[in-house]
Amino acid sequence: MDKYVIKGGSPLVGEVEIGGAKNAALAILTAALMTDEPVRVENIPDVSDINVLLEAIAVIGAQVDRIDRHAVVIDGKTIGSVSVDYEFIKKIRASYYLLGALLGKYKHAEVPLPGGCNIGSRPIDQHLKGFRALGATVNIRHGVIVASAENLHGAHIFLDMVSVGATINIMMAAALAHGNTIIENAAREPHVVDIANFLNSMGANIKGAGTDVIRIRGVEKLHKTTYAIVPDMIEAGTFMFAAAATCGDVLIKNVIPKHLEAMTAKLTEIGCEVQEFDDALRVIAKSRLGRTHVKTLPYPGFPTDMQPQISVALCLANGTSIVTESIFENRFKYCDELARMGALIKVEGNTAIIDGVDGFTGARVSAPDLRAGAALVIAGLAAEGITVVDDIIYILRGYEDFDQKLRGLGAEIERVEDERGIQKFRLRVG
Repeated sequence: MDKYVIKGGSPLVGEVEIGGAKNAALAILTAALMTDEPVRVENIPDVSDINVLLEAIAVIGAQVDRIDRHAVVIDGKTIGSVSVDYEFIKKIRASYYLLGALLGKYKHAEVPLPGGCNIGSRPIDQHLKGFRALGATVNIRHGVIVASAENLHGAHIFLDMVSVGATINIMMAAALAHGNTIIENAAREPHVVDIANFLNSMGANIKGAGTDVIRIRGVEKLHKTTYAIVPDMIEAGTFMFAAAATCGDVLIKNVIPKHLEAMTAKLTEIGCEVQEFDDALRVIAKSRLGRTHVKTLPYPGFPTDMQPQISVALCLANGTSIVTESIFENRFKYCDELARMGALIKVEGNTAIIDGVDGFTGARVSAPDLRAGAALVIAGLAAEGITVVDDIIYILRGYEDFDQKLRGLGAEIERVEDERGIQKFRLRVG
């Protein structure tokens, strides 16, 4: 199985370009099925989650034409099945968006319960609550969610908790329901806005995305469109904290600075200089970082998907920091791996108490999930000596050309297949 091998200790310096948002792309590619006309989606990231979803879409009968690495044309008029195979669902959690898309278009969908990274309990009860409010009958049979309706109708839905997935799924189904739907306590994340904008470009009538109240007037059908996906704020944030942890100077291009304000505020707080431009950010870390406290919250709060990355930076900061995880209960599994590199972290429930150390030393570690895997790579870049990160299959789910982009910033990192590749790297870097 592939792994990253890293020689750390050098600051990251240079420019890096951010790709399209994986989390937006997964929902948008699914929503593209909701019309019988061809839909062109651009700026998609070339990562394994996207490729698995496109394969699943093709298997149910849609035409999928990969124009190039970052663009695809999807035609949903040839869909022959509303039942999705478990082999795809177990690989990517976001395949549950097929529920909202197929239910909206065909008034019937059968999708196995989802998989993805094991970062904690992520129930889909709010999704099912929304579908039922729209008039669907929803049952779980043999591990498969079966949703069907003679007709979907508008409804007033108050989500018991802020849920990105439920907001998007209900929004998709409601776009083709009769009448008006109001979603209260809706998620406000940038990719929720992006999906609403995409659906509107297909003829949907959705207002209020980006606030906690979304209003949807159902339409009879959707039409073709061409749409470019928003830049990935989590990829951008990962490079921002990589620059901080390595005392680097990195210009991060193709971003929307407004989406990154929670990360920018924390970087400034711990002593980095952050320069904002129209579509770029520059992060400069000239000296040892300072301590801070972080609590993950729904957008516009600090993102849970950035919690492992900031924790790595805080492990190298001067003083004691406290990181509180309020979204997913299993998000601290990487802490044992960081301890192998010299980190001083004590996890108590949903809180990590971090005593900053002078530096990391290279070690062999395993990525427990997507974002934690990226954080361990950052730790390796900051460490003295050689670090090997195993199980990078998780990292490949959400970061395109991660090692190549890091090499462009001066990092000594390679993706290798086996122990022989590790030895070759050791000999080359000395």
